[in-house]
Amino acid sequence: MLVKTINRSIFTEPVFGGNALARLTRPYPSRTGHHPFISSARERQIMHYRQLGRSGLRISTFTLGTMTFGGKGDFAKTGDTDLAGAKRQIDMCVDAGINIFDTADIYSAGVSEEILGAALKGRSSDLLVSSKARFTMGPGANDAGSSRYHLISACEASLKRLGRDHIDLYYLHEWDGQTPLDETLEALDTLTRSGKIRYAGVSNFSGWHLMKALSTAERDRLIAPVAQQIYYSLQAREAEYELLPVAVDQGIGVQVWSPMAGGLLSGKYRRGKPQPTGTRQIEKWGEPPVYDIEKLYDVVEVLVAIAAERGVSAAQVALAWVAHRPAITSVVIGARTDAQLADNLKAAELSLSAEEMARLDKASAPPVLYPYWHQASTASDRLSPADLLLLAPTIAERAKDGKA
Repeated sequence: MLVKTINRSIFTEPVFGGNALARLTRPYPSRTGHHPFISSARERQIMHYRQLGRSGLRISTFTLGTMTFGGKGDFAKTGDTDLAGAKRQIDMCVDAGINIFDTADIYSAGVSEEILGAALKGRSSDLLVSSKARFTMGPGANDAGSSRYHLISACEASLKRLGRDHIDLYYLHEWDGQTPLDETLEALDTLTRSGKIRYAGVSNFSGWHLMKALSTAERDRLIAPVAQQIYYSLQAREAEYELLPVAVDQGIGVQVWSPMAGGLLSGKYRRGKPQPTGTRQIEKWGEPPVYDIEKLYDVVEVLVAIAAERGVSAAQVALAWVAHRPAITSVVIGARTDAQLADNLKAAELSLSAEEMARLDKASAPPVLYPYWHQASTASDRLSPADLLLLAPTIAERAKDGKA
């Protein structure tokens, strides 16, 4: 365990995967003055900063996601924050110590990028922006995908909408199996060397997609992706099969999108209770899929119980659980309202005990599929730290039952 004492506050943090995944803390002063949802204690908060994979970039434990900015087309189901609302939310986040803001060209057909760029105009240059490209942005045959043509055009269009000369972290928003991977990586290398992006990452890749990208970049001596943005929450922990072990093994930073499972972990969706109104789930947003509703209800009951015991919201507990998990660099949070955002930001102050983490882990544990159950039973003495991220609980249970 690593113990750091800063400004009379003591933070005890686990360190995973060596220096590349060590968590960093330092004071982060208020830059915007008072906001009705931010107390003076909030403004004095110490935000945690973590190194993004093997890069030298340090980002806050929480990222503001801006999919709610704009409310155009199907994205109206997630929210419709306008420029004034965006400025308020960014004020709140900067005062909380957040230094990175996430968007994508597809969000409200570029309107999210436009609003974010306008809201950040005139602010400190050390506030970071991550964006993404890959999905369809026009009627042309090359207005989608990860070809060199589309990625360079998409990046230039995003820069124009953002009003910036560079994007700090640029993600491939999805795998493109129709474009040669070396072409895609060469395009990202070109964008990085030209200064249009500072770092590249991938999103929604499988484990083998990510490893192929890393090995191809190494083979061709290209600048490799340093991060992945993935779905991961108490509702669905499939990322523990391959994506998080790859992150630990290869030193890849991890930003988590939808850590509250599209609101399913807010405490509003409970067994035997009426469904809430005015939510993205009720409006059939479609993500994430729920394969086992009874298990989801079980997880929510544990969430609600811990929240009641601690005097916090279920959302704060759900967010804190993700932030405490191994290999996670930053948790992307978003909100329809200032009040929701203020509540989510309080998760940065919440430290869950080992007992609380264990209760949540047990309720949400993913099934140990093949070949993992076989490795747990026959290779437990030859596993790496990356393997143990998934298998440690299973090995411990086997030892308790005398099967080790």
